[in-house]
Amino acid sequence: MNSVSFSAVAGLAALASLSPTVAGAELITLKALSTPIALSIAQTAYDACLQQGYHVSVSVVGIEGQSLVALRGDGTSPHTIENSQRKAYTSRTFRVPSGEFAQRVKDNPTSGAVHLAGVVAAQGALPIKVGDTVIGAVGVSGAPGGDKDEACAKVAIDKVADQLK
Repeated sequence: MNSVSFSAVAGLAALASLSPTVAGAELITLKALSTPIALSIAQTAYDACLQQGYHVSVSVVGIEGQSLVALRGDGTSPHTIENSQRKAYTSRTFRVPSGEFAQRVKDNPTSGAVHLAGVVAAQGALPIKVGDTVIGAVGVSGAPGGDKDEACAKVAIDKVADQLK
């Protein structure tokens, strides 16, 4: 009986020693894209492509990959809005340009990551960062090539860079 009592006392003592750690836990402070910044990114990417004669759709996703803004451009193919969203989600999920993810899949075609819901191995999206922390992504679809989609995304992020601090 004494050994059982000793075990119970030892267990309670161990739990008590954890108490200050749990009690001292703090909430996480996160940066997030505001609606005006997300709108500015989407509009700028759209305008940058339109000025080059590309009819595109643009999606901006937030810190959890949730859709914040979606613009389906005039004259775009029906698939471009979904594709821009999937590119943005992929970039946010893996914290890299979607083209880099596409290259990873090309280098390792058996990668299971390409089968995750909402992910696409296609160039055209860039992560949106505050320092080294990814807080969202912008995806573009409809230009004649993912490199051109990505260039429009870069113009948009560069425009708001001073606000991403």
